[in-house]
Amino acid sequence: MHDVRVIRERLDELKAALRARGVDLDVDAIATLDAERRRLLTELEALRNERNVVSKEIGRLRQAGQDTSARQAEVRALGERIAMLEAKARDVEEQRDAALLRVPNIPHSSVPVGPDASANVVVRRWGEPRSFSFAPRGHVELCERLGLVDFARGARMSGSGFHVFTGVGARLERALIQFMLDLHTKQHGYTEVSPPFLCNSASMRGTGQLPKLAEDMYRVAEEDLYLIPTAEVPVTNFYREEIIPHPLPIKLTAYSPCFRREAGAAGRDTRGLIRVHQFDKVEMVKFVEPETSYDELESLVRDAEDVLQALEVPYRVVLLCTGDLSFAAAKCYDIEIWAPGQSAWLEVSSCSNFEDFQARRAGIRYRRKDGKTAFVHTLNGSGVALARLFVALLENGQQADGSVVLPAALRPYLDGMDRIEPPR
Repeated sequence: MHDVRVIRERLDELKAALRARGVDLDVDAIATLDAERRRLLTELEALRNERNVVSKEIGRLRQAGQDTSARQAEVRALGERIAMLEAKARDVEEQRDAALLRVPNIPHSSVPVGPDASANVVVRRWGEPRSFSFAPRGHVELCERLGLVDFARGARMSGSGFHVFTGVGARLERALIQFMLDLHTKQHGYTEVSPPFLCNSASMRGTGQLPKLAEDMYRVAEEDLYLIPTAEVPVTNFYREEIIPHPLPIKLTAYSPCFRREAGAAGRDTRGLIRVHQFDKVEMVKFVEPETSYDELESLVRDAEDVLQALEVPYRVVLLCTGDLSFAAAKCYDIEIWAPGQSAWLEVSSCSNFEDFQARRAGIRYRRKDGKTAFVHTLNGSGVALARLFVALLENGQQADGSVVLPAALRPYLDGMDRIEPPR
């Protein structure tokens, strides 16, 4: 959420940012609501002062033994007028704040301007896509041949977009989670947390999922709870409505399942693991001082890259343009991995700096060296999303005989297993 001073003092800048994002919002209407609220507050202050003056006069008249009925009637009328204006001011403030919640973050000046993903910029690449002496299979065929995932039973249990990891597939899923948590905690300096997998609407508003993304989330009927779309939500809200009691930066990592309806994605990549409604992810979240947040963003991206380098998966880092930024992000890098069976790059991590956008919505502050409090800058990045990583590991590691060679970094988590063999 923006500081209301953005509406008052930087309205033209905000309008330009919305145009760059391709977002059509009537921010002039928000400015009008804010101006009306301030007008009402000014009138209220004048009426309260007038009521105080008349009340003091009533006291003097009573001491002098004079009739105060006319003045008392005047005080009652002022009180009724004040109560009416207070209610109106609250209503206008609620309308203004509700409208502000729908205004996306202002992109950082280093973000390229463009309408959609076609204007994104590839910053760097790592690894070379593998050349095959045979036609590479897609992950669905590999999963079914190797007995790693049961797509049919997952769909029967829960519907399209759900699956069941089985046998070695389930072990590989667990190994990937453990590997990533160990890497981030032991080498990158993150503290592991294990958060709830459901959060209330206040937490969802805090990180920017609500109100914009309500249709993409699973809500628990008749309760103020949502299945989390990412561990970003509970981990960022760890300090909601607090002054952080520890020195910054704070780096937290967490595993969670993630639940997304993806209401607008019907018909896209519906078979297999590329676009699913439940998937596992290891998340990284940082709480940092504003002066260091963009250096911390670059560091966050490198932490996610380390996962993929250790697993020997070719990838590229992409700087998102204004039209492709998420609602809450001021700047974002996507990391995309190469999936030869799809002949496509698959996003497996988004690393974002939200500046103080989430912190304002969630009320997360820190104490500066001068003793004053200020909003922190929050960052988060996938470290990384597991389903698509699973796809890339299978498709990049596949051999002509139908087996899949596993990267060396994972073998200690699989009792030394170096490949997945087809059943005999």
